[in-house]
Amino acid sequence: HPGLKADFILANPPFNVSVWGGERLKDDIRWEYGTPPTGNANYAWIQHFIHHLSPEGITGFVMANGSLSSQTSNEGEIRKKIIEDHLVDCIVAMPDKLFYNVAIPCTLWFLSRHKQGNEERERRNEILFIDARDMGEMIDRRHRDLTEEDIDKISNTYHGWKEKDGDYEDKKGFCKSATLEEVEKNNFVLTPGRYV
Repeated sequence: HPGLKADFILANPPFNVSVWGGERLKDDIRWEYGTPPTGNANYAWIQHFIHHLSPEGITGFVMANGSLSSQTSNEGEIRKKIIEDHLVDCIVAMPDKLFYNVAIPCTLWFLSRHKQGNEERERRNEILFIDARDMGEMIDRRHRDLTEEDIDKISNTYHGWKEKDGDYEDKKGFCKSATLEEVEKNNFVLTPGRYV
């Protein structure tokens, strides 16, 4: 579906795929923010989602933590351009052991093409960071589940931040609405722990 433009994209792409055919896609139309490295598909996936967003579209996806701070093979420059284009809405650091096939922690990314307001408040020069690494309950030795209360807390924080009359406030150790200037001072690294 090369011409598809979606209002909502929800995805859980495979993390850190090193063999993805990147050498055959060097001039792909999707690489608006820079050519992703052939040895890691994370920024190919991110730009693939952005490319398919409608003018009002929003995407939420799971990504490896390394994508928040990597500076290798042009990834830092791609991330910087995506941030400067006001697409990053919210980053949520998640706990480990949420998956059945791997124990590593992950991050939720929310990107939006309509941060300028519409039915919500203007937030082009802000990014919300949420640190949920301590949330969830172990259901056995290897697996953790988020409780309904955990999910509600994360969701309500994000929506309260977005809404024009929302009741959002920064909470030390949990959430912080950072300005793009603060993110730039952190070399465009998106790790929530740096901000909350």
